[in-house]
Amino acid sequence: MNQNLLHTPEGVRDIYGEEYAKKLKLEKLIHKKLKSFGYQDIQTPSFEFFDVFSREIGTTPSKELYKFFDKEGNTLVLRPDFTPSMARCAAKYFMEETFPIRFCYLGNTFTNISSLQGKLCEVTQMGAELIGDGSVEADAEMIAMLIECLKSAGLERFQVTVGEADYFRGLCEAAGLSKETELELRENVSGKNIFAVEDLLKEQHIEEEYREAFLKITELFGASEVLEKAEALVSNARSLRAVERLKQVYELLRIYGAEQYISFDFGMLSKYHYYTGVTFRAYTYGVGDAIVKGGRYDNLLKTFGKDAPAVGFVVVLDDLMTAMASQKIILSAKEEHGILVYEKAAFERALLRAGELRKSGVCTELILKDDKKAKEEYQELAEKRGYFLEYFGADI
Repeated sequence: MNQNLLHTPEGVRDIYGEEYAKKLKLEKLIHKKLKSFGYQDIQTPSFEFFDVFSREIGTTPSKELYKFFDKEGNTLVLRPDFTPSMARCAAKYFMEETFPIRFCYLGNTFTNISSLQGKLCEVTQMGAELIGDGSVEADAEMIAMLIECLKSAGLERFQVTVGEADYFRGLCEAAGLSKETELELRENVSGKNIFAVEDLLKEQHIEEEYREAFLKITELFGASEVLEKAEALVSNARSLRAVERLKQVYELLRIYGAEQYISFDFGMLSKYHYYTGVTFRAYTYGVGDAIVKGGRYDNLLKTFGKDAPAVGFVVVLDDLMTAMASQKIILSAKEEHGILVYEKAAFERALLRAGELRKSGVCTELILKDDKKAKEEYQELAEKRGYFLEYFGADI
């Protein structure tokens, strides 16, 4: 037998037993919280047409997509990101809807990462989208809801970092940067690579005023006091509106009682270019990446024919579970289990007993007695699994 068949490809893994039970419990907890805010379930396909995630839409780069073909020769991709799928779905089924639409969903996303560095190519995400509401109240609801989701999972030590995509774009417009320069600068600012930022701006002969502003963006992070510093750094209308938006969001989050979890970072720029306003990520101990990612994407639905603002987020469940394990947060998924071992002649009595136990909520496994195995071996099996054991013999 080929031993390679027993292993999964790099970047994916099996989940089973207690770990999977805990994952299902976590999904249930977060789903309950999303539903409590009025979000309705939706399911979209695991693969879509390539154009749903094209470069023009501003989602995952083509080289990071898992691509294949259908029998008509159309290029299909495994979804790397839920948001474009949600936008397509909203445009298809709610084209004429003028009231806000609230979606929540669960599923796996797939990213073909060449340098894994401990990351998985397939992860489970649970998220929510609020479509048709461009208000600052919608932004605050999303951030407050994600905080409630993390708290419902038992997480206590975490931080939600909030940024604004338009602050950076406003500076780029004012400085007269080309699209190519903006994209390169975005990557360096996001990585807090000050030297690369400075070199790039000098190469492009950007005015001193704007060079200083771009360099200081990497320092604009911290508590709410940083909003005043960000406002003082710029004079263009787009960036100033962005700061004002964050001030309003923060005031609403104070009303929610969530301000203790909030910080700001004007250098936090997503690789997803469809974000148009407020963006946010949640971080905690025990995992190197954000466990929640989200933001406002007011222009994305236009690509699919519906002009509507939107905001949303996803919780990366695999990373959240890693963080919870690191912080020793116990998510009990224990259920009462029993094993009923029966001899062939005692099947009817064993089945009757199994029915009673199952009706009372006990997970019950029926096992036909193997003549080659002693009763003690079944007792050892039950003890190993933490189950109780009942035996039904033909003469009992």
